[in-house]
Order: sequence, then C-alpha cells, then structure tokens
Amino acid sequence: MSVEQMAEHVDGLHWFRSSYSGSDGGNCVEVAAALDAVYVRDSKAMGGGPVLRVGRDEWTAFVALTAG
Repeated sequence: MSVEQMAEHVDGLHWFRSSYSGSDGGNCVEVAAALDAVYVRDSKAMGGGPVLRVGRDEWTAFVALTAG
C-alpha cells in the first residue's frame, strides 16, 4: 500500500469535506485529488496538521470497499 504522511506544502490543492460531516465541528476528514494521489487531512487541523498521501489505486480500492 502506498500511504505516507506528507511534510510538503499542499495548500494549493482543492479540499472537499465529507458530506457526512456535521456542522458542529466533530470528527471530519477532508480530501483533495491530484493527478498522482489523493490527500487526506483532519478538517480541524487544516493549517498545520498532518496530511496523508494515498496512491490513486489504493484510494479507489478503499472507496470500493467502503461503498458496499
């Protein structure tokens, strides 16, 4: 599996919050798609928290497993 924590600047990405996220600021994740990977971060730590880089093939497999 190709997953790594990113230390590089990823602010230029367009982030999306899960449609299951509530408005109360609970446990939410945001994702951003790039050509080679999908990036995941905690929505509460947008400016300085860790960002995970997941390969596109691995992300596709994850989504397929969780959609069922």
